[in-house]
Amino acid sequence: MTIAKKSDRLGTEKIGSLLFKLSVPAITGMIVHSLYNIIDSIYVGKISADALSALSLSFPIQMLLISLGVGTGIGANSLISRLLGKGNNKRATIVAEHVFFIAIIYGAIFAALGFFFIDDIMHIFTSDPVLLELAQSYMRIILTGSLAIFIPATFNYILRGEGNTFAPMITMIIGAILNIILDPFLIFGLWIFPELGIKGAAYATIFSRLIAGIFITFVLFSKKTEIKPKLSNFVFDFQIIKEIYQVGIPAMFNRLIFSVSIVIINRILGSFSSKAIAVMGVIFRLQSFFLMSVFGLAQGYLPLLGYNYGHRRPDRMKKTIKLGALTALGFGILAFLAFSLIPDLLLSLFNKDPEFLRIGQVALPRISFAYIFMVLNIIGSTTFQALGKGLPSLILTVFRQFVFLIPGMLLLGHFFGLDAVWFALPCGEFLALIIGIIWIIRFLRKCLYNLRYSEIKTEDAC
Repeated sequence: MTIAKKSDRLGTEKIGSLLFKLSVPAITGMIVHSLYNIIDSIYVGKISADALSALSLSFPIQMLLISLGVGTGIGANSLISRLLGKGNNKRATIVAEHVFFIAIIYGAIFAALGFFFIDDIMHIFTSDPVLLELAQSYMRIILTGSLAIFIPATFNYILRGEGNTFAPMITMIIGAILNIILDPFLIFGLWIFPELGIKGAAYATIFSRLIAGIFITFVLFSKKTEIKPKLSNFVFDFQIIKEIYQVGIPAMFNRLIFSVSIVIINRILGSFSSKAIAVMGVIFRLQSFFLMSVFGLAQGYLPLLGYNYGHRRPDRMKKTIKLGALTALGFGILAFLAFSLIPDLLLSLFNKDPEFLRIGQVALPRISFAYIFMVLNIIGSTTFQALGKGLPSLILTVFRQFVFLIPGMLLLGHFFGLDAVWFALPCGEFLALIIGIIWIIRFLRKCLYNLRYSEIKTEDAC
């Protein structure tokens, strides 16, 4: 008698209900996490507009940490879901063991960078002495405690690979709620706590992520998971590292490219006004509320698509892709409506500086169109990742950021000024979507045909 495994439902239950069950916990966790980012920025904005700008300048480095953690996690998620689809649970467990040690190595490297080199690092982003001091004090704490960021970021994806999105949801909620609670106490010195300003925001982030990381570690090593790492038996396998990063490195570079582009975008905006940098930082945090929902959807979508690819089920793959794209589009429309209809209300949550509000009231409605296209670009990239093909999503990201967005901002800013710069984002996303649609249709036609009619091995079918 064969014992049913948790991951078996990925190949048997109805696609709609299954995508809902997998995605809703991830979406819930992501939304709560994005609320933390927004509330964190609101608290920092109460310190000063300069503190909010410093937080925006620190954003690319935080994105670097997230890029390495999430890129590793996505690579592991894709590999684990495909291995479970083939029934190879033993190798899926070995993948999880490798991810554990990768997270520790990353944490040690960035702790050293934060402790010894933060002054040199932050000089790359600004020469303004006020912003420099604020950003250095914030990022020194974040980098030194970065292991607390890497562990939940990577371990969550291991569990999602077996179709468990509930424990990662709880992990994200624990981290976000703790952070929201601690922020005012540590930033403003409430009750028995000292007034630490922007440093307090950093300490709250690291402590809350540490508690979340402890929780997800206990879950991963419990007896309730299908993947059961045993570190005492660990043997390094370079082939597993290679397979993780075949998808993981392009996923990392997707986010690293975003980090580099933010640095360049901040330079472009800073040439007009330091308040424009603050506006862009607020835009990134506001958009995260909607895009995190799409990323949560993608975390249910990826293992579902990857498992059915591993099981050679093209009909279920097609249904998953169609439903995923339509759901993502719904989130994009919500973002468009919020940014275009209530920009004043959204901006006033963060700061009431007149110049900040004036710039933002122009920026938000003009950027709003981007989200209709952006959400579909995210699902397209996740589709490639689920099938073990990370390079196409990387290429599309390069086009979005460095071929369309940044040159567009430079040209529009040069010829028409700051108010026109904001149109570059929707234009770039639209052009990238056209290329992505053409590419993914051609790619999927070949992939689905081979799965249905040929004897090609699953690994080579696409």
